[in-house]
Formats: sequence, structure tokens, C-alpha cells
Amino acid sequence: MSQIKHIAVSGNIGSGKTTLVEKLSKHYGWVPLYESVDNNPYLRDFYDDMKRWAFHLQIFFLNSRFNQVRQIRQSDKTIIQDRTIYEDAYIFASNLHASGFINDRDYQSYLDLFHSMINFVQPPDLLIYLKADIPKLVQQIQKRDRDFEYNIKLEYLKNLNTHYEKWTAEYAHGKILTIDINKTDFVSNVEDFSSIVSRVDLELNNLFS
Repeated sequence: MSQIKHIAVSGNIGSGKTTLVEKLSKHYGWVPLYESVDNNPYLRDFYDDMKRWAFHLQIFFLNSRFNQVRQIRQSDKTIIQDRTIYEDAYIFASNLHASGFINDRDYQSYLDLFHSMINFVQPPDLLIYLKADIPKLVQQIQKRDRDFEYNIKLEYLKNLNTHYEKWTAEYAHGKILTIDINKTDFVSNVEDFSSIVSRVDLELNNLFS
């Protein structure tokens, strides 16, 4: 496992990515890299007015994620990342464009920037995808009680899930482990977390065996 450098956890809003990153980082002794939520100057405005702030938000996330990728490449430690740069483009920006919140001109500019960056990006050794249905996502979003997320529309979450299903089905950058969390609670239930660890162990052992 010493050869493994980069683990990433992907999933929709409310799927439990950040919590799983935290728990796995403690379990394995990995260095966690979290998504820029608290220090994102556009996130609150975005949920109030998606059309006005969608492009700004996605540029901020793209730049933040690219900096994380550079940090991972320069580190000699194993890093576990909360969401990937691929999701920024193929899930969130794509969905916002398809939904009419980012116009064609801005979306093309975004893609040009993304494609320039992606030439310098190495994919994670293992991608962990947390698959969750809408009721589970809503339940967990409500539980964490971030006031700026009160305005998230169900349709927005549904569209993101559709994009996630398509992206993960076609994911070809490396190994992907899909974990259905609809009937699990890896935060409160030790057995559920142990089950995830067992599956991660298996994937890690297979990577360089």
C-alpha cells in the first residue's frame, strides 16, 4: 500500500463524502484534502441566484481542485481527496450548462480552461463513489443544517444524480469502487464503516498485487 498516493471520494451533495474522507484518513493515517466550502466566497450567493453565480462558483472550484492536484503530486504521503476535478467539469459545470444556469459562451471558456488543466492531472489510484438516492441525500443535507443549503431544489439534486450515474458508468481513468449508502450509516454504525473499510482494503490490495 506504500505505493498508493491518491484516493478520492466522489458523490452528490449530501452523500457523506467529507465524513468518509475524515473517517478513512484517521483509519489509514492518510492526509485529508477537503472541498473548499467554508472559504468559498460564491457558494452562499450561488444557492440564492444560480444563474448569476454559477460560472463564478465553478471557476473557483476548478482552480481550488487543480491546486489540490498539484499538492498531491508534490507530496510524498498518501492523500485522500474530497471530490475530484473530473466532477467539477463532468458533473457540476455540465449540469449547470444543461440546466441553463451557465450560457454557451461561458461554458466553452470553462471547458477550455479545464482541458488545459487536465493535461497536468493524474487520476486517483482509487475512486470511491458514494451512490445515494434523493431521500437519503435530503435526509443528510437536513441533518448537517447548513442554512445556505436550504434553497437546494430537488430537481437540482436529481439532475446531479443523473450526471453521476452516467459519469461513473463510463469512468475509465482508473479503479472505481461504488458504495451504495442508501441503507447504511457508516457514521453511527461501526459495522457499516467496517464493511466499507473491508471493501477499500480489498481494492487497495488488488491495485499493486
